[in-house]
Amino acid sequence: MGYFIVIYFAEKENIQKKKKMKTLKYTLLLILTWTLLCASGFAQEAEKKSGEEKEPFHPHHVISIALSHANVFSGVDESGHNKTLSLPAWGIDYTYQFRPKWAIGLHTDLIVEKFEVKTDLASEEGVIERSYPIAPALMGIFKPTDHWSFLFGAGVEFEKEENFFLNRAGIEYSGELPKEWEVFGSLSYDFKWNAYDTWVIGIGIGKAFGHKRK
Repeated sequence: MGYFIVIYFAEKENIQKKKKMKTLKYTLLLILTWTLLCASGFAQEAEKKSGEEKEPFHPHHVISIALSHANVFSGVDESGHNKTLSLPAWGIDYTYQFRPKWAIGLHTDLIVEKFEVKTDLASEEGVIERSYPIAPALMGIFKPTDHWSFLFGAGVEFEKEENFFLNRAGIEYSGELPKEWEVFGSLSYDFKWNAYDTWVIGIGIGKAFGHKRK
């Protein structure tokens, strides 16, 4: 009898952990959405108040690199317990801005570490090992001002054991430097289908080509 009681409470605790993890993910998604909406409204309002005459726009390319940290909430430690992982990563991005407020790009994240995570499969939950996964995504980019960018796109995380389709949403704030250089900070969220999700925060530097300014 005692054995069945132990099994019952262990299973109950496991279900509660799953519910907490799903609640956390949805909460973080809501926070990201709210941040995007607030920042977009603020940026548009600031642009309306600005009466300064802007220089003519020229389509241009931007190549950038970022030093990032990828945060995985469904990580697993050496004992097999749930653990939030903070993993070093690089971001390598190519962006083509073809309109004053619109751009497209190929943005790639590379996690430079091996780690284990629990998947979020509906039928079963298992532990998988990821070894230096690389995740390129084709992004659509809306730029309400010269500084703010809001991104959404899709891609694939490639890894030697298994690949995962993903959607990516993000926000960036950039500042211009002389000679068409720029610095930026970024925050993005990868929704990996039938797998784990990842927050990525980073800071980087980029170079524009193609006569961005006169």
